[in-house]
Amino acid sequence: MNALVSIRTWLLVSTLAMVQPLEPLLQQNAGPSAAPQSAPAERDGQHDFDFEIGNWKTHIARLEHPLTGSHTWIEYDGTSVVRPVWSGRANLVELEVDGPAGRIEGLSLRLYNPQSHQWSLNYANSKVGSLSEPAFGEFRNGRGEFFDQELFNGRMILIRGVMSDLTPISCRFEQSFSED
Repeated sequence: MNALVSIRTWLLVSTLAMVQPLEPLLQQNAGPSAAPQSAPAERDGQHDFDFEIGNWKTHIARLEHPLTGSHTWIEYDGTSVVRPVWSGRANLVELEVDGPAGRIEGLSLRLYNPQSHQWSLNYANSKVGSLSEPAFGEFRNGRGEFFDQELFNGRMILIRGVMSDLTPISCRFEQSFSED
């Protein structure tokens, strides 16, 4: 419910921002006694992931061999559990899925930076046992976009993760890899 409230609040802010360009015209007509405009407050995104708190059925599809032209997808099904930490300024995701290529047990720690208004997404899986390089980003217009660079098959690549189609009962996460 909190996620729906925060999305509605953000949509209201967007609507007000779209109306704002009309206000300078109104000020010009008001004469010299009009009050100066103040800059809009920076959006606080510390509750951006609240929509995902809880227990979820999870479906994952991943390319068998990314960046090779492969068109073979491997699918997994399981659960993810998302818990708030630090009153929502962080959260912990536990992922357990199974598929034809085996089992994936993953852990994601998401941390909110109140100065930059951005999140860092840190991931580990049980096979490696250490955190990956964090991805950094933020939510805008109901869409989260996160970037990082990682070593993949001996080369540094750019990775973009996108969270979209956010609803109270579902969301979509997509990850893209680029060598250039």
